[in-house]
Amino acid sequence: MEEKINILIVEDEENIRNALRDFLEFQNFEVTIATDGQQAQDIVSKRQFNLILLDLMLPKVSGEELCTQWRQQGLVTPIIMLTAKGQEKDKISGLNIGADDYITKPFSLEELLARINAVLRRTDPARAVGQVFKFADLEVDIPELKVTRDSTETKISAREAQLIQYFAANPNRIIPRDELYQNVWNDTMTELGTRTIDMHIAKLRSRIEINSAQPQIIKTVRGAGYKYEC
Repeated sequence: MEEKINILIVEDEENIRNALRDFLEFQNFEVTIATDGQQAQDIVSKRQFNLILLDLMLPKVSGEELCTQWRQQGLVTPIIMLTAKGQEKDKISGLNIGADDYITKPFSLEELLARINAVLRRTDPARAVGQVFKFADLEVDIPELKVTRDSTETKISAREAQLIQYFAANPNRIIPRDELYQNVWNDTMTELGTRTIDMHIAKLRSRIEINSAQPQIIKTVRGAGYKYEC
């Protein structure tokens, strides 16, 4: 049986909280509730979640404070902010402190579900592409840590497999190095991290590109990051 996705709802308004819980449980998510910022802190310190729905206007500890603290502590769990604030500057502020997405009340439950699924696909590549999939002209087998082209198998490392999954889940999009480092290494980008990524990309290209000196699968976008074109 497939393990349920565990979502934490941090919302002080009872009607909204109950509606979200009922809807998400109906969609087969496992739901945990926090009614204020302090309770959310306590819960997150003891449990891991696949995603957090975080209201900004909370008693005791605000959603902005929570998001900032969690990101400073290294929490990489995806966060979607829920708020009545609709001004552009508020959205930008929320994203700048570490939210993965932002939805303004009132919103439809269908829109929220679409945003949840989009964030989960982006932050959990295995959910988007699976364990065995096509990547350009390669057949990728994540459990076996191998890629196959024209019946020729090439072994890859676990980290290289994670990189392939992430690129496959985000096709035709420029991916900055800091995004790769956060989602594949689960860490905040540093100068050393930049060199680490470039080294791993070079090694990966040597295994999957026909000519690694002229890569056609994972391309460098100068000054911006990398891009998988398909």
